[in-house]
Amino acid sequence: MTGPIRVMLVDDHIMVRKGLATFLKIYDDLQLVGEAENGAAAIKLCGEIQPDVVLMDMVMPDMDGAAVTSSIRGQFPGVQVIVLTSFKEGNLIKKALEAGAIGYLLKDVSADELAKAIRSASAGRATLSPEAAQSLVETANLPPAPGLDLTQRERDVLALMIEGLSNTQIAGRLTVSPSTIKSHVSSILSKLGVASRTEAVTLALRNHIIS
Repeated sequence: MTGPIRVMLVDDHIMVRKGLATFLKIYDDLQLVGEAENGAAAIKLCGEIQPDVVLMDMVMPDMDGAAVTSSIRGQFPGVQVIVLTSFKEGNLIKKALEAGAIGYLLKDVSADELAKAIRSASAGRATLSPEAAQSLVETANLPPAPGLDLTQRERDVLALMIEGLSNTQIAGRLTVSPSTIKSHVSSILSKLGVASRTEAVTLALRNHIIS
């Protein structure tokens, strides 16, 4: 690439933008070309100035960083986005990366590390802070939400269990035999990892298994 890497800042806090602007002046190969305080302004400005790399806040009032990132990456695929945030929850990181961000850094990152990440992003290489990488691993290792493996008929039976119906009443409602319902209930308890109908109903309500 000839010339400095053109960087745009997106953050709803002016002091953060000022700090980042000061930091960018330290490096001859990085140039601040624009700032935006919200998502809509960021998308508009990005179209006007076509920066190389955008430093994106994750939590903003009108659109979150993931939505803005997705829009920018969709409209201007040549623009790379690094999320720069205070939040390290695994689901936020996953959301940002799925939206097309090439990096995810925390705001306590050192100036040299941030500069290195900007250069990497400009070259198409990803950067994740160690904390973000750890959160992603932990999120990936979480057990799946209960109830995902229930069949539709089991969900129907569970919904009627929540209403307080007995096996005989459920059988009448679904026009099948009580023994069939007994088999479904047994399968539901097994899949949910519970020992009783009451536990199954409690777990289903707590985890919104039945909408």
